[in-house]
Amino acid sequence: MCVDPAGQQEIDTGTAGVIARPIVLFPAALLLGFVSDRLLPLPFQAPKTGLGHSISVIVAVALIVIGVLLFAAGVKNFSRAATPVPTNKPARALVTTGIHGWTRNPIYLGFFLVYVGIGMAVHSTWILILTMPIAVVIRYGVVAREEAYLERRFGDAYRDYKARVRRWA
Repeated sequence: MCVDPAGQQEIDTGTAGVIARPIVLFPAALLLGFVSDRLLPLPFQAPKTGLGHSISVIVAVALIVIGVLLFAAGVKNFSRAATPVPTNKPARALVTTGIHGWTRNPIYLGFFLVYVGIGMAVHSTWILILTMPIAVVIRYGVVAREEAYLERRFGDAYRDYKARVRRWA
């Protein structure tokens, strides 16, 4: 919401007003992690051979696959409801069924799993360290703004959904 120039009334901006789109934030964090690995190598590194390596590769692949599936299910749900995925477009419908009946943010959860999976797969300590900062940015710069927007747009229906379905599952 914003006030018109004459200060007369509130105008619905029609979007959540997130600080940046997550489709940009996650790759930016990955890039920052890769660059940091090159420019600021840490004295401790993950093993690149042996049982520990094998286990980390299996876990990384599992995280990436599960993340992609969550992301795809969330996008498919939005498509079925004819509401846009990009955060810079207005929501046309409140999606509460399918994967959204299990977690309110399957797309972001999918992004996080893929992000951590990539960090593990490439043995990037910096990517893994940057998980917390990107989580804070997503939580407060994206999700909190989206939740406030959806509450304005859908009112009690969204509040009921929030009470019933956890944010991250």
